[in-house]
Amino acid sequence: MGVRFALAGGREGWIRALLTGVGVGLGVALLLLCAALPGVLSERDRREEARLDWPFSSEAVPKADDTLVVARTNTWFRDKNVRGRLMEPEGPNAPLPPGLSEFPAAGEMVVSPALKELLASDGTGLLRERLPYDVTGTIGEPGLVGSQELAYYAGAEGLAEEIDGSTAVRLDRFGTPPEFTSEEENDPVIMLLVLVVFVVLLTPVAVFIATAVRFGGERRDRRLAALRLVGSDAAATRRIAGGEALAGSLLGLVLGTGFFLIGRQLAASVELFGISVFPSYLNPSPLLALLVAVAVPAAAVLVTLLALRGVVIEPLGVVRTVRPPRRRLWWRLLPPLAGLVMLYPMVGQGRENGDFNEYLVVGGVLLLLIGITALLPWFVETVVSRLGKGGLSWQLAVRRLQLSSGSAARMVNGIAVAVAGAIALQMLFAGVEGDYTEDTGLDVSLAQAQVGLPAGHPLAPAAEKLADVKGVSRVYALSHGYLADKPWGQEPENTAALTVADCATLRTVAKLPSCRDGDVFTVSGAEYDTSTPALSRPGLDLHLEAPDPSDPSRYAEGVTWTVPAGVKEARSIPDPVGHERGGFLLTPGAVTAGMTDTLSSQIYLEVDDSVPYAMEHVRNTAAAIDPLTSMAEWNATERSDTYDSIRTGLFVGAACVLALIGASLLVSQLEQLRERRKLLSALVAFGTRRRTLSLSVLWQTAVPIGLGLLLASVVGVTLGTVLLRMTSTPVRVDWTSLLQMTGFGAGVVVVVTLLSLPPLLRMMRPDGLRTE
Repeated sequence: MGVRFALAGGREGWIRALLTGVGVGLGVALLLLCAALPGVLSERDRREEARLDWPFSSEAVPKADDTLVVARTNTWFRDKNVRGRLMEPEGPNAPLPPGLSEFPAAGEMVVSPALKELLASDGTGLLRERLPYDVTGTIGEPGLVGSQELAYYAGAEGLAEEIDGSTAVRLDRFGTPPEFTSEEENDPVIMLLVLVVFVVLLTPVAVFIATAVRFGGERRDRRLAALRLVGSDAAATRRIAGGEALAGSLLGLVLGTGFFLIGRQLAASVELFGISVFPSYLNPSPLLALLVAVAVPAAAVLVTLLALRGVVIEPLGVVRTVRPPRRRLWWRLLPPLAGLVMLYPMVGQGRENGDFNEYLVVGGVLLLLIGITALLPWFVETVVSRLGKGGLSWQLAVRRLQLSSGSAARMVNGIAVAVAGAIALQMLFAGVEGDYTEDTGLDVSLAQAQVGLPAGHPLAPAAEKLADVKGVSRVYALSHGYLADKPWGQEPENTAALTVADCATLRTVAKLPSCRDGDVFTVSGAEYDTSTPALSRPGLDLHLEAPDPSDPSRYAEGVTWTVPAGVKEARSIPDPVGHERGGFLLTPGAVTAGMTDTLSSQIYLEVDDSVPYAMEHVRNTAAAIDPLTSMAEWNATERSDTYDSIRTGLFVGAACVLALIGASLLVSQLEQLRERRKLLSALVAFGTRRRTLSLSVLWQTAVPIGLGLLLASVVGVTLGTVLLRMTSTPVRVDWTSLLQMTGFGAGVVVVVTLLSLPPLLRMMRPDGLRTE
């Protein structure tokens, strides 16, 4: 009978069931998305491993008909990473990378669909100039980790001469050999972050579903009173109400599955915080999907039965129509206090005592957040009962809130829980960020970019080209290598570093007494440099390190350099990358024939960031010098990849939850307006201005939201403080993040209110008084 009431109640019944189904369906869709996340992460990792192009062996792979030479040519365009590879097959059985059906010829490239679209769009001339290859095909889905990934494979010739064990390598297969797969050691703080992120993101979803199944509660209770009048007892009435909620939740499961499938297909066109997926990734775990299918209807029935415990339904009416008794506070404090009790044993453990107890963490955080849903109705009722004086719109809103503060609190519960969790996580992330952020040691005041040339590439012409780039104000060019007292294949006893640069650049790595072209310096003061004095005797022949091009793990016969007379002494200072150089410093005039062919060259650039696209011009010039030239933009600090991944996952999940908050609030608002349609029409018919009614609706939303955000801030700061104490991190409230989170919550409410105004204006027509 309850199912029939939900689905066969005419237009009113269908609208009520549809609103409930949409509210529940939005939550179900997000739960299914969460159930698919483990598969998404594992599939992305699997595809990344399948296309790895690294030999994973200290022994060089010999040239054969099944080998391939691959060179890495990754680049950046604006704020997007472009994965690039140059390939040269050395035989008919050379391994194809995943996603390709054949090798591109020299001068041609196969690109990802997203890169193809980017190259065809306006404003990407700099990138097209950097990739001067003809596009002949697209990379298939197995060769990409995301639908919006920018990647290309280009054909090349003569790559075998560039094999150096770093940029260019020879391999006979793609992927990670099983013997090289290893599990990283668990970091307890990282595990804490993961656990709290999942609890914080999923708790609002559960609250939204519990709120959605109570749409139309007042009208439902009046229908149940009619059932009592025709002979139904109290137990049967509650069972009928449970059946009605069950029907709405089942409809929500169907709609939620539909929303998820639609979103699954649209996922390929979306990129959030640099993460994109293919629809095939989003396959929920069957066990988790079954859990959602069972838990949602069960929770709907349970929430309905619990809600009816506070309502007396009699044959002649519902006792809810009179002023309800004041809510009690004592039992509402028990959930958050229990949460604090569960988290307290782990306070001060930090990293010293191993893992945190995941059950206590999940239970404690969950109870603290659920405690908001228990405290908020009492808080709203207590505050609005003391409100009164004000304009007409204010009085209408306050009186409505005083009569139905529970409905207002239910609508706000979800956003309050989400904001509280977000504040706590922001505090935790801000507190432990220093543990996962380290100083790069790069002197960003001296240079902002670094260009590395392939071994043997002439340094001076490259430095001149980069100096002419628009936006480059200064260039520091130097080459470096190593010298030894014996040939490198004979295990020398003493070795020393070698640096070649002009006088101006040498002054960035050492304090020089005086300098002119042709001078040679020995450097003292560098850490771990103990061999330079033994190698600095005039007339001593030193051997320059020269790896074998055919096998980078072995040495070829190197060039010999004789220490000249008149070597000057210099004092080492930190160079642009933060290292103290030792050994020998040579000006270009002191370099003998053949030495530059085996030296590695680095160029440091001072770039004016006020020049538009200065870094893009630098990247283009570096690629024009040699496709294998590497270019890196400098940052003073860098963060852990794992920490960044979790933080990115939080932002992606928070964006989805924020969208769910907005959609659910809009559905709740429309449902409440629909319930008050006749009242609004009656007020308009008696002459109430529409502006007054619109403002009253705004106040009815703003007051509970303001109280909810205030309570969420208190609980969020409390939870964040406990989490920081658990990680042995000094407690510090990030007020900027706190204001941002509360501002986001308030912004969602403003948007929802604006979207609900057009339906409100339509409902305030006098013809809304019609009834059947």
